[in-house]
Amino acid sequence: MIAAKPTRIPRIARDRCLGVIVDLQGFFLSQAPKRTRSPMRTNAANFARLLGYFRIPIVVTLERPVHFKGSLPKDIDKHLGDLAQTFEKDFFDLTRDRKIRDHIARLKKTQAIVTGCETDVCVLQSCLGLLGLGYEVYVVEDLLFSSARDVEAAIARMKAEGAVFLTYKSLFYELIEAVEGAQGAEEMLAAFGPFPDDLPDCAVQ
Repeated sequence: MIAAKPTRIPRIARDRCLGVIVDLQGFFLSQAPKRTRSPMRTNAANFARLLGYFRIPIVVTLERPVHFKGSLPKDIDKHLGDLAQTFEKDFFDLTRDRKIRDHIARLKKTQAIVTGCETDVCVLQSCLGLLGLGYEVYVVEDLLFSSARDVEAAIARMKAEGAVFLTYKSLFYELIEAVEGAQGAEEMLAAFGPFPDDLPDCAVQ
């Protein structure tokens, strides 16, 4: 008999998590509705800034061939700090790439916060791969996109396998609460510096 999946959902912990930006490249962005492309880029940049402030490592993947599908847009890339690492991959599931899998293992984290595209292909397969490796997977639902109109089946599958969906706003405040609750506001300021006043707490539409 297969054991039921646990129903308790752990809170995100700054020192236990890493961020993942899956295949946010020009080729895929060009397939999204025009009105959503700029918000997607803005939201991804803010995600990078938020995790960068809390010194959370980020793994960025680029699907090959990169000369055709493009690199991470410069307006996002410029916000990646020295804890971010970019990898090219040949698989939909990032964990099938040995260099990526070895890198995330060396980070010694237990939680992965996932964004990017496409929801029903590389995001889905990468989440399944991360779950299979034992990670607690959190998917930022308003920082996902796909060329397909209907991705409900993919989302349902990720949830059924144990992925937790949350919004950028929820992530924003959960990270702040996690650090302030553990260290206090003054200690957070001393450890990370002033919080960026221009960093919004919600995804732009």
